Amino acid sequence: QEQLVESGGGLVQAGGSLTLSCAASGRTSSRYAMGWFRQAPRKEREFVAAVSWRAGSTYYADSVKGRFTISRDNAKNTMYLQMNSLKSEDTAVYYCAARTRPIIIRTTTPDSYDYWGQGTQVTVSS
Repeated sequence: QEQLVESGGGLVQAGGSLTLSCAASGRTSSRYAMGWFRQAPRKEREFVAAVSWRAGSTYYADSVKGRFTISRDNAKNTMYLQMNSLKSEDTAVYYCAARTRPIIIRTTTPDSYDYWGQGTQVTVSS
């Protein structure tokens, strides 16, 4: 089974940038994709971005497309989320997740992912 640990959250001004990391453990041969979700207070968890582990294919929510970049380093067993042009509406707890089932990357529901990190807080001030 997977163990995921997020880091890199913090406070940033609107228009600024921040990079999140997710360190993973477990057999990479059983990992099909990883993704980022976020959840604001009293809001449902929403999809942000996903990357296939082997090929590095990416998929983004419309709300972050063009501003965020998801990537993974196979050697480091780590996933990243580069966030640029941050807005106050990006404020949330950000979670990394791993998927072990061969589901297409465009599937964005939290239930399609099998393992989750504890989350890291991102706060964007205006």
